[in-house]
Amino acid sequence: MKIIIVGCGRVGSRLALALDQAGNEVTIIDERVAAFDRLGNDFHGNMVVGTGIDLGVLRRAGIEHADAFASVTNGDNRNLMAAQIAQVVFRVPRVITRIYDPIREEVYRELGLETVCSTTLIADLIQGYVVEGVNRAHATPAAAEPAASR
Repeated sequence: MKIIIVGCGRVGSRLALALDQAGNEVTIIDERVAAFDRLGNDFHGNMVVGTGIDLGVLRRAGIEHADAFASVTNGDNRNLMAAQIAQVVFRVPRVITRIYDPIREEVYRELGLETVCSTTLIADLIQGYVVEGVNRAHATPAAAEPAASR
């Protein structure tokens, strides 16, 4: 599968490495050359310096033949623009965009974009751990109690 990722921060670099190690053809785009240092020597994909909303940069990355596109920069607006270009201009079959603002999530979905809202995901995970921890502390089933105390 040919996958293009915009943004080589913590999320983008981790995603690129995982997809590359899984045997996919990965190209990652970032404005800063130093960002590619996060990939280390194990990354076998392509690195393109530039912005994910520049048509020339996207073409150099091979977007015309991409099966999937993920925009995971640290800016919601930039991610939205890059995702819309991939979806509308280049007709990439699968486009995912990362967002931080949960309020925007619904709007982006109405535009036909698949979104991952890291704020919502993290809050839900932490809530689950908190509730699970509280439930464990208050729940002591009889089967878990020592036989002598029954």
